[in-house]
Amino acid sequence: MKTMGKQGFGIVWLIVCMAAIAICVGAYFFFRSSTENTNSQKNVVNQETSTTLQPETKETKTKETAPGTTVKSGDSQFGSILFDGKGQAIYIWEVEDTKKAECYGDCAIAWPPVLTNGEPVASGDVKSELLGTTKRTDGTTQVTYNGHPLYYYAHEKPGEVKCHNISTHGGLWWVIQSNGKRAK
Repeated sequence: MKTMGKQGFGIVWLIVCMAAIAICVGAYFFFRSSTENTNSQKNVVNQETSTTLQPETKETKTKETAPGTTVKSGDSQFGSILFDGKGQAIYIWEVEDTKKAECYGDCAIAWPPVLTNGEPVASGDVKSELLGTTKRTDGTTQVTYNGHPLYYYAHEKPGEVKCHNISTHGGLWWVIQSNGKRAK
């Protein structure tokens, strides 16, 4: 058996060192590009979600707060009532005599809450001072009017009003007028 001399051992050692350097350089560039992508994604998120502290003015407040769900008045067979911005009729439930929502589970499937991601917006004869919000148990924000949580009926199309004065889920459902009272 032939033994490797000092020169052969040196060549093997040089190859091993060069391979180790190549692996380290490759790992550096791989992790560097991964970190840059992650940081640039974080910067995009931070730009979208962060706000700079500035003295609050009407202009800066408007920029920081996105408009919420529009509630407008419109004509129906029950007179002028509330609709959302797309023309979907809005209801209140007789069981709820405060702004605390009580319609969950099967009730909320049939009667989805009117939700908002910002301050609700009044349109037409709707009185902005009667618009408000309440937090639901799932953390979403529900629109209220004259202290009552607002709902849609799940099986209506925009412009339809099928369920005024209908009793389901333990109480009557009513469309609401811009004065804050239920329609007759």
